[in-house]
Amino acid sequence: MKKYLVVALAALTLSGCLSRPPESEQPPATVEPAKPPVVVEPPQQPQPQPPIGEPVPQPPKIQQLDWLSSVQPLVNQMLKADGVNPGSVLLLDSVKNNTNGSLQTAKATSALHKALASNQTFSVVPEAQLATARQTLGLSADDSLGSRSKAIGLARIVSAQYVLYSDVSGDVKSPTLDMQLMLVQTGEIVWSGNGAVTR
Repeated sequence: MKKYLVVALAALTLSGCLSRPPESEQPPATVEPAKPPVVVEPPQQPQPQPPIGEPVPQPPKIQQLDWLSSVQPLVNQMLKADGVNPGSVLLLDSVKNNTNGSLQTAKATSALHKALASNQTFSVVPEAQLATARQTLGLSADDSLGSRSKAIGLARIVSAQYVLYSDVSGDVKSPTLDMQLMLVQTGEIVWSGNGAVTR
């Protein structure tokens, strides 16, 4: 019986060996590639809109005034004033703005120069000579003299006999032009006049 048992065991062992293919013939094991980890991105935040700025306020409109028409009648009155010596030298001071707003007083000064350009009474101090005199006094080129005493001091340097001091005052919407003709030697006001500035 032992003989049969050994044979049977041998047969079983052999049959097990035969049913399994040899190791060299086994199909290669398939290796699954490692999957990259799934990165969950946070949901995109909407881009913040730039804040809507407040509208830029419009700059105030500068009044377009007719300076020449405004100064001409006053200049005509001044030229006929008593006590004015023909042939005298006149220092034309720049027009000052004493209104409650912004005015283009440089245009007013320019209009005064035009109005006096062809007069026979005064010889107006040229701009270049005036600029040199301002430097002598230590004033900047765009310094409006501001005070009558500065204007008279400047007039003495340029050997002028008269100073025409002008300013615009009142409400900027309906300003008034005031002019004073002063004698340099004494500071006396020889003539004064005023009038509305026309548009």
